[in-house]
Amino acid sequence: MAFMTDTSEEMRTNHWFRSLPAAEQEALVQRSELVTLQPGEYLFHRGDTPTCFCGIKNGRLKAFTLREDGKEAILAVLEAGNWFGQTSMASRQPRARDVVAIERSTVFVVRTPAFDELMQSQAFLRAIAELQTIHINWLYRMVEDATLHSTRARVARRLLLLASGDVSTWPESRQNVSVSQDTLAMMLGITRQTLSLELKVMAEKGAIALRYGRIEICSKDILSSFQDCP
Repeated sequence: MAFMTDTSEEMRTNHWFRSLPAAEQEALVQRSELVTLQPGEYLFHRGDTPTCFCGIKNGRLKAFTLREDGKEAILAVLEAGNWFGQTSMASRQPRARDVVAIERSTVFVVRTPAFDELMQSQAFLRAIAELQTIHINWLYRMVEDATLHSTRARVARRLLLLASGDVSTWPESRQNVSVSQDTLAMMLGITRQTLSLELKVMAEKGAIALRYGRIEICSKDILSSFQDCP
């Protein structure tokens, strides 16, 4: 564990971090510690007392809860550049979900004293409010997808969202979505078999190609056409 003075390309291109004034960017990084997580290692558990605000320097984590049947309900895949954990830190309420590393990851960790100090800055306080709005809007989209759209539309919309970084949007949409079908099914709350049928239709139409451990978006326009499927 060490104090950090550098960021990553993903962090520098992240919309929220990039919008911070230079002084707040520097202060945030300077007050962070770097924690390395191995695949399967938890950053925190649901119900934990909040002790840090976090940003991913590299790697990927997933935020999830366990359903009554013991299966995972994956809320989001958190990629490099994402900052999160501000809700519990601001409210001091227990963590609402588990966050675990999918692959070897390095995470900026801002402990409670440093976070409270940063919150004394009006610029940082406004930035945290903006980050909260970004996450709330993302959650509203997830609720809308689950209640107002067909399964095929939900699959298409989530693939497009994942191509843009899922929780926080990347400057450009990527062609390859590095997510397994099992993980995607858990994110959507559908069975692996149902997902396979929907992906097969999309592949036959030329929207995607199924690769090992990833889904290639061959035509964003064709994939987008599935968003409004009844």
